[in-house]
Amino acid sequence: MSQRPLPPQPTSTQLAPLPSQNSESLTTVIQACHNLICAFLARNYPHDSSQAAAQRQTRRSLDVIAEALNHYTLDQLAMSYNGGKDCLVLLVIFLAGLYPLLPLDEKRFPSIPAIYSRPAAPFTAMEEFVETSSNDYHLDIARYTMAGEMTMKASFEDYLDRHKSVKAIFVGTRSTDPFCDHLGHFNRTDGGWPDFMRINPVIDWRYAEIWAFIRELHLEYCPLYDMGYTSIGSMHDTRPNPRLLAYGSELTPIQSHRYQPAFELVHGQEDERLGRTLVRGHTPPSD
Repeated sequence: MSQRPLPPQPTSTQLAPLPSQNSESLTTVIQACHNLICAFLARNYPHDSSQAAAQRQTRRSLDVIAEALNHYTLDQLAMSYNGGKDCLVLLVIFLAGLYPLLPLDEKRFPSIPAIYSRPAAPFTAMEEFVETSSNDYHLDIARYTMAGEMTMKASFEDYLDRHKSVKAIFVGTRSTDPFCDHLGHFNRTDGGWPDFMRINPVIDWRYAEIWAFIRELHLEYCPLYDMGYTSIGSMHDTRPNPRLLAYGSELTPIQSHRYQPAFELVHGQEDERLGRTLVRGHTPPSD
């Protein structure tokens, strides 16, 4: 498959902040993400560092997005977004990858269509972050709550029924997510799911690379990650990661327990989901 060439990168390595998108257009947000990614890729890091690995992964993800744009028009694409760290990385890279499509017809494309399949008992902090970030990044987000007959599969069925043009959906899945170790960058749904192409640009990213990207680009993220949560689903199945538990010296463990932020997790690839448990009746989504 032919791939769209990457846009030229500026020589400056200064990371400009994203604009205040509440008063900006989708075009401006795409330009800002493009500039941010280009400046990050122009920086020099030690070859064996997480930052350099994140640069290599970013280039691969941009290639995947370029390949998708060779096969689908913008109105055939949507995004699955739940505010998690992986979805956030995907979102910024996806928007940067749309740069070659500029100028956009803002009347046709004022925002990016997205679906949010949220758990029955979501964290308030995550709900607030989904709201603010979807506004900031210009997502037109449809919300579904996983309860009763509204399963994740049912939410996608309803979404695609309401959005007939959508043929492919970008997903922030990584290979370490449950039942995802067999997935590649492009996977058509099966097993009774509605027919669409799942596009997984960050499937091969490692935990440390996700956080290197977020921190190097100074992206705002859900504050739960600063409270020891490393993988976030429902309030019923999510706890701070025990590997991040720290103790104060002057108080008892019960009184003093607190947690280090998610990016401090040393063995993230192995321990990322230690704060997640499957409670009967609740199926945690990937973040």
